[in-house]
Amino acid sequence: MPDSPIPGRRERKKAATRQAIADAALELFLERGFDRVSVRDVAEKADVSTTTLFAHFPSKEALVFDREEEVDAALAAAVRERPEGQGVVEALRAHALKTWVPIVTDPRRESFTSLVNGTPALREYAERMWMRHADALGTVIAEELGREPDDPACAALARFVLEVPALTAGRDDPRATVETMFDLLLHGWR
Repeated sequence: MPDSPIPGRRERKKAATRQAIADAALELFLERGFDRVSVRDVAEKADVSTTTLFAHFPSKEALVFDREEEVDAALAAAVRERPEGQGVVEALRAHALKTWVPIVTDPRRESFTSLVNGTPALREYAERMWMRHADALGTVIAEELGREPDDPACAALARFVLEVPALTAGRDDPRATVETMFDLLLHGWR
């Protein structure tokens, strides 16, 4: 894997500002409800102008899903930067175990999920975001396997993989659940 350059002061400040905005937004949304919080409320809590807020987030809904770009990049990296000899499904299994199991077991997940499911605008945004992730991952898988970008098998694999967090939530042993799902992908129904 290539070494990442250490971000400069300006990039660190931008990232810190972005995170402060996202944290303030989530705190307010969980406390009062998404529809009862204005963008101005979030900007005031984060101690930034609304112009600065919109420089970091294109919409109010995007404030809730502040890691959207990171998710796409991490999924692509899991496939593209996998060790030589490791298959795509195994690489995605490793990614799920490393990144998604901790999210599923996070005690804040339930309140976050309730916020999203209880807010029509957030549900719709989440569904569109999920489709963008699935399309992007399907394309990356197809590229890595030398297939056409719209290959239906690659699209199906991407969609199944992106269902893993939802199918893992609420299980007694999320790690074992992830393993079972990826075993199914690798070995089929037994």
